[in-house]
Amino acid sequence: MKKVLLSLVLASGFLMAADGADIYKKCIACHGVNGDKVAPGSKGGVTIGGMDKARLIEQLHGYAAGTADNGGAKQIMYANMKSWKLSDADIEAVADYISKLPKK
Repeated sequence: MKKVLLSLVLASGFLMAADGADIYKKCIACHGVNGDKVAPGSKGGVTIGGMDKARLIEQLHGYAAGTADNGGAKQIMYANMKSWKLSDADIEAVADYISKLPKK
């Protein structure tokens, strides 16, 4: 019985796991399908596709906290992160997805 219960708990966790590709759909308008579009207001022509996962996580947490500043249209990211209410698991998943996109 314990094994069955444990299996159900583990399976439900996998079903509820964040889907980075699905979350990234919210980002396409500004960053492009492959993360190769320079976002509005961005300075330096930086794109996010293929960016280091740890850096992405750091930046997303910073935008959620209202402290990240890459010299671009940070207010857009502040507002997005506030309205999207991404969990740590969501941020991890979308960062993983973006880091695996082709680097421009």
